[in-house]
Amino acid sequence: MSPRIVVFGSGSVGAYVGGALLHAGADVMLLGRERMQQRILRHGLVLTDLQQRRIDLDAGQVPYRLDPQVLTEADLILLTVKSSDTEQAAQTILQHARPSSVVLSLQNGVGNTEALRRQLPGWQVLGGMVPFNVVQTPDGRLHRGTQGELMVEASPQLSPWLAHFAKAGLPLLERADFVAVQWGKLLLNLNNPLNALSGLPLKTQLSQRAWRRCLALLVDEALVTLDAAGIVPAQVAKIPPRKLPLLLRLPNWLFKRIAAQMLRIDPEARSSMWEDLQAGRRTEIDYLNGAVVALAASLGRTVPANQLLVDLVHQTERGESGSWDGAALWQALQCAR
Repeated sequence: MSPRIVVFGSGSVGAYVGGALLHAGADVMLLGRERMQQRILRHGLVLTDLQQRRIDLDAGQVPYRLDPQVLTEADLILLTVKSSDTEQAAQTILQHARPSSVVLSLQNGVGNTEALRRQLPGWQVLGGMVPFNVVQTPDGRLHRGTQGELMVEASPQLSPWLAHFAKAGLPLLERADFVAVQWGKLLLNLNNPLNALSGLPLKTQLSQRAWRRCLALLVDEALVTLDAAGIVPAQVAKIPPRKLPLLLRLPNWLFKRIAAQMLRIDPEARSSMWEDLQAGRRTEIDYLNGAVVALAASLGRTVPANQLLVDLVHQTERGESGSWDGAALWQALQCAR
């Protein structure tokens, strides 16, 4: 029998990755919430992407469970829960899974791997990074609207599954500098709250200079903070991190010409934070822009632009704030500084 994979937290990203692995013939079990189970029962598991690829799995082909007891069967646990649920997920793993299981965190933000290791001493816990976003469409699909390769912390423990991921079209790019990778991805994720507050698809939002100037300001603050902490973020996209603010500030016509690859985004794609706000769920803002705020505070510094985004998203979670336009938010960010 092939080693079993349990995807713990099978929402949009988890169900997409798990469905692709299932279609490729891997032994996969999805563990998640009832709302995704009901969605799959209604529509099946339909995966699409930017390259017009499509995978259709009937509901009967998808082993989706709500009971964490399925973790007892796991050889590899792909953890895709929200960062705010990491500690609770670790306790569930500790209660049900075997200590010989490999735990691979495919979560946003920084610090999840370290939190898991504290909760699971002696376990094999590895970091991972999902560069693309997955949106739930009204017609029942899980749609991958952006590009990028999965990056994971290099480890021989992953060798039994490398071929499965490659066959699923999700090859694992192993990296020895994984902390740098996490911060490199987080710089890009600083756009998540901007997209959520804009109410616009990602491609439309990033095509507008006012929104890009807001993002450039957030990235500038983060880069100064990382320099002070002695952290060098890795390049995880086509653009090196230190060139990103300059590129974002270009006029629209020049940005679209130079950054055509950056705008290769499906018109349907939005950030997961937008999806969370629409559904009335708690967002991951404290683990994205909030991580920059926390790092700055640990160094006796402040990052007022990132702090304002954290505050605005929390206000929106409470129903106290609505959508913004790019020019108004740019002015608010300038005032915050």
